[in-house]
Amino acid sequence: MQKRTLGHGRLEVSAIGLGCMSMSGNYGPAGDRQEMIRIIRAAVDQGVTFFDTAEVYGPFANEELVGEALQPVRDRVVIATKFGWKIDPVAKKSVGLDSRPEQIKRVADASLKRLRTDRIDLFYQHRVDTSVPMEDVAGAVRELIQAGKVKHFGLSEAGVGSIRRAHAVQPVTALQSEYSLWWREPEREVLPTLEELGIGFVPFSPLGKGFLTGKIDADTRFDPSDFRNTIPRFNVENRRANKALVDLIATLAEKKHATPAQIALAWLLSQKPWIVPIPGTTKMDRMKENNGAADLHLSSDDLREIEDAASQVAVRGARYPEQMEALTGR
Repeated sequence: MQKRTLGHGRLEVSAIGLGCMSMSGNYGPAGDRQEMIRIIRAAVDQGVTFFDTAEVYGPFANEELVGEALQPVRDRVVIATKFGWKIDPVAKKSVGLDSRPEQIKRVADASLKRLRTDRIDLFYQHRVDTSVPMEDVAGAVRELIQAGKVKHFGLSEAGVGSIRRAHAVQPVTALQSEYSLWWREPEREVLPTLEELGIGFVPFSPLGKGFLTGKIDADTRFDPSDFRNTIPRFNVENRRANKALVDLIATLAEKKHATPAQIALAWLLSQKPWIVPIPGTTKMDRMKENNGAADLHLSSDDLREIEDAASQVAVRGARYPEQMEALTGR
């Protein structure tokens, strides 16, 4: 697989990474552990070198899974994880934000143990904690970098102001935020800022939480534990309306002998050379399908056709419930 570089920090990763969150739940029940390990290792065999996890996924279970899966090939891969949540260890769920410097350092040490490694390649603040100055957050990560426990600093779902404040203290290598053909908000302010500062971009949910694959329609029934049940964009009425965008993508996919998911990922890759999407899956065939997007070339005519098609469809519904949306872009 082709490689790309994130930020001026020169963090080289595969053009497409693997988001591991869904392997431990959120989109329904957690996958079978041994099968998830098999998929992660198969991704490495396919050339994927960039793997994304977080302490809050599970919580804790996903880091343990990723650590076990990648331990035999640790020196061949880049592992990204995240801090920033206060987690109830008994209930095993997040109960708010916590990016105090002492907490960041505690999380780093715990994550290193779960990941079975001596360094975290990319350590993101998962969400901006407005109760802690960004300068203190960046300073804490800088100390972890100086200690050799962390290699690169990242932010997730941060706004332009927070990005600039963090970057002034400790250079930010990558921003992770949602970006896809059905969520293009980063194009307004975030992408120009990242380009100016030399920061890489890692889109999560690059397939619109599965919607852009064309496998979801108004009749799809999600498992009760699937968090898409809480997302306005996924209610039945909005899914029915939003399918128009997927249908347009599918038309181009047929012409390119590709799948809608591959078109959506190839479109992201074509936006900037420092964009690295991290689609997630619990299925081997979907992982291989997603990786195939790295070899799909979209011509200027193809990109123009996609833009023309997308401009015809106004995507309906908020991407998050109101309380979650309040934590983004700060």
